[in-house]
Amino acid sequence: MAVSSTLGAFSDQAFGAATAAYTVALICTAVEFSSRRIAARDESSGSVARTDTADQLVRAGALTRDGRPDGIPIVPTASPYGHVTDTPRTAVPWGERFGRAGLAVAVLGFVAHLVSIVTRGFAADRLPLGNMYEFTSAISAAVIGTFLVVRLRHRDLALGVFVLTPVTLLMYVNGALLYVPVAELQPALNSYWKWIHVTTVSLSSGVLMFSGIASLLYVLRQRWESRGADQRSVWSKLPTLARIDRIAYRTAILAFPVYTFAVITGALWAEVAWGRYWNWDPKETCAFITWVIYAGYLHARATAGWRGTKAAWISVVGLVSIVFNLFFINMVIAGLHSYAGLN
Repeated sequence: MAVSSTLGAFSDQAFGAATAAYTVALICTAVEFSSRRIAARDESSGSVARTDTADQLVRAGALTRDGRPDGIPIVPTASPYGHVTDTPRTAVPWGERFGRAGLAVAVLGFVAHLVSIVTRGFAADRLPLGNMYEFTSAISAAVIGTFLVVRLRHRDLALGVFVLTPVTLLMYVNGALLYVPVAELQPALNSYWKWIHVTTVSLSSGVLMFSGIASLLYVLRQRWESRGADQRSVWSKLPTLARIDRIAYRTAILAFPVYTFAVITGALWAEVAWGRYWNWDPKETCAFITWVIYAGYLHARATAGWRGTKAAWISVVGLVSIVFNLFFINMVIAGLHSYAGLN
């Protein structure tokens, strides 16, 4: 099938729309984050010391369990954004409005991002993971998808600005420096293994990157707490250490088996393509090192003496390894996996 320039152009437009949406979402989440109060130190319970309006009203007798008022005066409560509310139907704080708007725009951007990936695949009649531009786009989408799932499960989770910042930057770099026109797949990649290996490695790498970002935030929050100061700072507004740790660990433990499967299927594909399961190619070696790092992180996270900051640092090293493998190996070192599509 010939390459469809029309679908290719539509894919590029959808990619640009996704980049613009992520930029707007980043601005909204930055405004929302700046309006938040300082989160309390509560490592044991993993919860932020903020008052939950509904629960306070129920305990005070102002509301029944099904949310109906019973005429008893309402107890004033504080929101995560520093606003005091005196009724259950008070106006939404301006910071929270920006947060909701940012989440909605991020969802729209994610949809446009998926449209860009799918239409590029149809334009070339192949899996849209044949070069560095397409691979980076898929990883960025995986990071955003993971963030949206976690964000919807934790309504006041203040991680958006720290996730959207690197992803938005990556989208701009991808579109400006790594872009290549839609084209047919290189013959060496024309195998059914590409559907199995490349898809799983891109998705799992994106989720592991999210886990690494969360671990980096854990380290920064822990450093702020270790100083014992109450001054207002960026890191003081992050979720508690226990909560960040759970998010980083749970996303890593979900992605690690998929990444392991990707490494195994890569070895099987190598045997079919080159006659050997392992060739110590730079990309293979770096992928294996990344696997060892995250295996060490999960082991450390389950070991009492290595929980906390030590385990988080291992995850941060894993994040560095993924980024190194994505850019330096593809762009600087030549090897059997030199399919970046760059000159």
